[in-house]
Amino acid sequence: MQTHFVGSLDPMSTENDHEVVVAGGGPTGLMLAGELALAGADVVVVERRETPDVDRSRAGGLHIRTLEVLDQRGIADRFVDAGQKYPALGYAYIQLDLSDQPTRHNYLLALKQSAFEPMLAEWVEGLGVRVLRGRELVGFVQRADAVEVDVSDASTLRAKYLVGCDGGRSFVRKAAGIDFAGFDPSTSFIIAEADMTETPVVGIRPEGGGIGPVDPASPGGPYGIVLKEARADRTAEPTLDELRAAMIAAYGTDFGLHSPTRISYFTDVSRQAVAYRNGRVLLAGDAAHIHAPLGGQGLNTGVQDAANLGWKLARVAKGESPDSLLDTYHAERHPVGARVLDNTMAQTALVVGDDRHKALHAAVAEWLALDEPRKAVSAMISGLDIRYDTHDEIGCDHPLVGRRMPDLDVHTAEGPTRVFALLHTARPVLLNLGAFVGFDVSPWPGVQMVDARYDGPWELPVIGQVPAPTAVLIRPDGYAAWTGDLADPDLPRALDAWFGTPD
Repeated sequence: MQTHFVGSLDPMSTENDHEVVVAGGGPTGLMLAGELALAGADVVVVERRETPDVDRSRAGGLHIRTLEVLDQRGIADRFVDAGQKYPALGYAYIQLDLSDQPTRHNYLLALKQSAFEPMLAEWVEGLGVRVLRGRELVGFVQRADAVEVDVSDASTLRAKYLVGCDGGRSFVRKAAGIDFAGFDPSTSFIIAEADMTETPVVGIRPEGGGIGPVDPASPGGPYGIVLKEARADRTAEPTLDELRAAMIAAYGTDFGLHSPTRISYFTDVSRQAVAYRNGRVLLAGDAAHIHAPLGGQGLNTGVQDAANLGWKLARVAKGESPDSLLDTYHAERHPVGARVLDNTMAQTALVVGDDRHKALHAAVAEWLALDEPRKAVSAMISGLDIRYDTHDEIGCDHPLVGRRMPDLDVHTAEGPTRVFALLHTARPVLLNLGAFVGFDVSPWPGVQMVDARYDGPWELPVIGQVPAPTAVLIRPDGYAAWTGDLADPDLPRALDAWFGTPD
């Protein structure tokens, strides 16, 4: 383990002692902090920016599963009210209808990161999370029972665990000695938002990219611009003159380009941390995986990383579960990240290649016009088709196990409610939908038992209708860990596997 340690640690002081330090206060770090706080863990966030304001428009939308994650915490409406719903998403610029996906959020929510992040920060602050803004993590060292973290203001924090949510150039990942394997960029695009005095050519270009209104309801501008560059080795932000030159090279004119609010670039670099954990140090979001932005999956994958990790880390940090529970984070989320890299590389190949690639793109577009391929690919991009296979040794083979629990309208003794409402407190739920049979959940801290009734069909994305289970064990992140009957001997085994106490 590499050691980067400056400043001093007062062994008698507890003011800077925490259960978890999160490096980075972007969407992933904030979501993780919120999850930890809801689960009762003491967390502090270290963020270099002075405010949650984003300096430029980055991510532009929330996919279905991310909206469901927010809904599970009771905060989705605030984001939905601030965004704009679209009934489709894009795969290599091919529009895929979402309206028949079995979810309450069967749409893409257009909401820029510049709006999403401050709203998420407000939620986190309301949970009492301490956010150290205007500071950076500059060093850390792992001990047997803690991580000592040095901050740029010469203070030192001590925590049981450190999570790097500090972006693609992650200091935490590098200092932890975790390799970032993958591919260097093969292409680069300038991306911008600006006004134009002339009406531009709107539409997708043959080599990828193109021009379109930022707000389709306002076709007169401002316009979003994405243009492929001749180079692939860019390391500095493009200038206004370079943007104009790229416009002229592509269209023969810059259409009177003026007043840009954003000029940046992206590449198809694809890299993933070979491990999401090294001892007491973990990675999430862009610190764990970077890729081309096709499909708009980056922010969404990071938020879902946080939802997977948060409850596990809280239980371990508080001593409610053994440290081995954290190993399931890599086991579950690393394959998800690898699949995102694969599908973004495939999309890039479809949109930036030669005439043979264009022929392939046309063929793929025809296939995706068919219902089953369209539903499968749109479920993949939106995060609905994820199935975790950890703890398969429990022996439950119901198709719901490992998948997200549908948000059913159920009836309880307290009246009608939704399954997602049962998850607002970020606690696991043992949902009994059969005849009442007493089952004692007290040996498993935090697990809540809910008796309910549901009479409708059970439909899962891609799979379709499945047999109705008698009972479901739902993890705090909304994934089913077990189904069966309360008398099933595998139920205590499942509870032990996910929510058992340390030996």
